[in-house]
Amino acid sequence: MSVAFTKEESAETAAETLLPDRPVSPHPNLVTEAGLKALEVLLQEARTAYEAAAAVDDVNEKRRQQAGPLRDLRYLNERLRTAQLMPEPTSTETVAFGSIVTFSRDDGRVQKYRIVGEDEADPKAGSISYVSPVARLLMGKAVGDLVQVGDQELEVVAIS
Repeated sequence: MSVAFTKEESAETAAETLLPDRPVSPHPNLVTEAGLKALEVLLQEARTAYEAAAAVDDVNEKRRQQAGPLRDLRYLNERLRTAQLMPEPTSTETVAFGSIVTFSRDDGRVQKYRIVGEDEADPKAGSISYVSPVARLLMGKAVGDLVQVGDQELEVVAIS
């Protein structure tokens, strides 16, 4: 039966349960070992939330509570399916995926970030995605190299 022929509450519930998929990046899904483990933990949390919602008696409330975890399950399954585990960098000569790079800016600020996969990037926690503009410019650079970011110049100070 079409939602148009049901009570209004059911129509609202149907709209709430048809959440759009989370966008999946077109870039290769490179991950560190920690990033892979984090995706696995998030998948388990989504499964747990979905199963908890399955215990709800009211069908509309069950659908509403399962919508978010179901969307997360689809996204996380896809991200785990496409994950490409990258080895730890073997050299500190040049910036690579997984490197921790310290750079200075023209304004005197010194910043340090680990270059990681898209799902594990958290600039506030000290990690940036390998597809971010700054990371792309820094990849392959050595200590002392300069890169131009907008109107600022960055100098690679250290790589670990």
